[in-house]
Amino acid sequence: MIPQFHVEYILVGASVLILISVIASKASGRWGVPSLLLFLLIGMLAGSDGPGGIEFTDARLAQSLGVIALAFILFAGGLDTDWTRVRPVMGKGFILSTLGVLITALLVGGFATLILDFSLTEGVLLGAIVSSTDAAALFVVLRSKNSA
Repeated sequence: MIPQFHVEYILVGASVLILISVIASKASGRWGVPSLLLFLLIGMLAGSDGPGGIEFTDARLAQSLGVIALAFILFAGGLDTDWTRVRPVMGKGFILSTLGVLITALLVGGFATLILDFSLTEGVLLGAIVSSTDAAALFVVLRSKNSA
């Protein structure tokens, strides 16, 4: 049976997670660590297997929230980009991000197939899932190092 919580507890919990995320975002800029990495760590700690103990089993809601968050991230990323700084390195960034995604997909897929005993289809699928964030992570790292 799933325990029922009052709305106030849910709002306080969400507010605390947002506050921690804002602090992590500011800290990531100072430390040169991608904020995505800190957000993943916060999510893992807040989840059912971490000290936060938040149970979340609604896959449809998770997908909907993920799609909304992705749309916001892409929109905000486009608005925050200073194109005068990006234009000179756009070719190199495009090649790095495209080849990086392809190489990561192949390496992770090969590793999963050969070492972890996945089928070829499962290995390539895992590689494609993992590599899909490479381009975004690359630009975050370059932006934090003032290269782009």
